[in-house]
Amino acid sequence: MSFKIVTLAIALSAVPGAMYAQFDFSLDGKQIQVHSFASQGFAYSNDNNYLTMKTSQGSFAMTDVGINVSTQLTDKFHVGAQFYDHNVGNLGHWEPQLDWATADYRFKDWFGIRAGKVKTVIGLHNDTQDFGFLHTFALLPQSIYPVDLRDAYIAHTGGDIYGTLSLKSLGSLAYTVYAGHRQDSLYGGYIYLLQDRGVNYTTYGGLQYGADLRWNTPLKGLVAGISRMNQDTKGSGTAVCTAATPVNCAVYNPKGGAGVSAPDEEHSKKDWTNQFYGEYAIGNLKIDAEYRRYYRDVIAWNDLLDVWSDNRGWYVSGSYRLSRRFEVGSYYSALSTAYKRGSLPASLDTSLPGNHIHDKVVTARVDLTKFWDVKVEGHFMDGYNNNQYPAGFYAPDNPQGFQPKTNLLIVRTGWYF
Repeated sequence: MSFKIVTLAIALSAVPGAMYAQFDFSLDGKQIQVHSFASQGFAYSNDNNYLTMKTSQGSFAMTDVGINVSTQLTDKFHVGAQFYDHNVGNLGHWEPQLDWATADYRFKDWFGIRAGKVKTVIGLHNDTQDFGFLHTFALLPQSIYPVDLRDAYIAHTGGDIYGTLSLKSLGSLAYTVYAGHRQDSLYGGYIYLLQDRGVNYTTYGGLQYGADLRWNTPLKGLVAGISRMNQDTKGSGTAVCTAATPVNCAVYNPKGGAGVSAPDEEHSKKDWTNQFYGEYAIGNLKIDAEYRRYYRDVIAWNDLLDVWSDNRGWYVSGSYRLSRRFEVGSYYSALSTAYKRGSLPASLDTSLPGNHIHDKVVTARVDLTKFWDVKVEGHFMDGYNNNQYPAGFYAPDNPQGFQPKTNLLIVRTGWYF
């Protein structure tokens, strides 16, 4: 890696820390709070390109911005919304979106309701993944919180019921039960993955419902929980018959001619997630661990193929704040996928590099001001898991083929007010 590239990456820290401003004001006697955030990243890898960026050449195509507005209408009634925009390589495409917009009424500590476009509560960090200043790492563990699927997981349009129950000497139990509609961006990882296979969906989404149960234990700083999510999704658009997608030819042109395009759809047969998590924080030390099993069975290509994948991910992370402005962290993240497509033999060997990613990560975070940080992070990955569901590595961005190992540098700076 050249000294020039590293110097350019670290120069991101030249972004003025003076961007901080407190932007609160009153309207009709109500206090309105306005907050925003932005981050800029640089990524450089040795061989494989990652997250659709040209990381093997060094890429600055890793930017996101957001602004949220909220107010407390009464002691029990809170409303807010956040607008978000981003571009990561070939994902995002600077298409602005309403990230969330929620009306929240808490009747009692043990019972409240939220409605609108509501952040989905699953695992430790799904509903806070947009708050980069809360996290030590430049990238959260991708086995559980993949950047290329953020738009699919961040929120649902519907409602929640939630609350916290006191268990007295046993701590407390926080619960959330939700139901709504998931709507994927057309510039997310799954849509991008399908495009390489001749499938172009113009809509993808469906019913999403689940629950989260979090135990705040009597031991200070120790939290444990479990999440469950079920989905019934459908994608629709077109598929084209090409030499690389002969199954499409069988559907749309039995004579085998290339270039034939016709309506296409897929829908869920089974789609569920189980997630278990725990966190322990004491003093300047924090340790997290999560495990997720995501099972997906879809009927694809106009009922021609039954495609299933069994995705299992987990990580263990630790971080320690050495001083007021300096923090270090590390995690080990693992993702494996077994899958089957139609009558083809099942691919069950998760030791193959195409069926797993093992990621060893080290991070240093420097808080240059209270509202401005820089994170330098190294990833040492084994495998690329390029098969039935997005995992960061995409064939169109790696026309030379995949190497079994990837070393990746991320330098990311973020500011917020």
